[in-house]
Amino acid sequence: MKFLTSFLTAVLFTIAGNAQTADEIIGKHIDAIGGKDKLAQLKSVSQESTTEIMGNSTTVKETVLLGQGFISETEFNGSKIVQCITDKGGWMINPMMGATDAQAMPYEAWQSGKSVIYFEGGLTNYAAQGLKAELAGTEEGSYKIKISGTVDVFYYIDTKSFNLVKVVAKGEMMGQQIDVTTTYSDFKKTDFGVVLPYTKDINMGIIQMTQKVSKLEVNGAVDTKTFEMPK
Repeated sequence: MKFLTSFLTAVLFTIAGNAQTADEIIGKHIDAIGGKDKLAQLKSVSQESTTEIMGNSTTVKETVLLGQGFISETEFNGSKIVQCITDKGGWMINPMMGATDAQAMPYEAWQSGKSVIYFEGGLTNYAAQGLKAELAGTEEGSYKIKISGTVDVFYYIDTKSFNLVKVVAKGEMMGQQIDVTTTYSDFKKTDFGVVLPYTKDINMGIIQMTQKVSKLEVNGAVDTKTFEMPK
């Protein structure tokens, strides 16, 4: 019995020693992709991607001015779909839905998507946004981090590389709430010194798409007028 007690005590100490908090895991993730000082210098990211969606190939251009605005432009079947989100609201142009002029984004849709104006959706600076982080266990070789705020978002950080490999969040499609799963791969170190994924697979249930980055610019000049809704 004494041996069993000693053995169990040793096991518990080992588990406690190996336990990590959400902050520690996020800290290792930050170190893996470039470090805290380098991320602090990150101001904007612009990229152009080739996207495969529903058997069609198209081009997507995305620009994010961190903390201020995000805009994406997608060429699809001869039409241009635009989505813009800022720290104050959002708007969209979607001819596929009969909206050829800019339309204000519903408040709920903006709330669900506004994290896109932050690097990695705000994972690396969640506390500054008044959000909370907790470790929700491990899953498929990744630490599962839950970021709680207006909406809950789950971030999956690889237990070996500490890269962010998946994000599961709530989204909206045709007025319906859906789960959006984004999986990241093909990680490369940019000339700026930050590691970013060059491929992402987005699963929205009935719609799946794959984006492969062909052009990427870090800290390029971004005119804030880019995010103003056309009148």
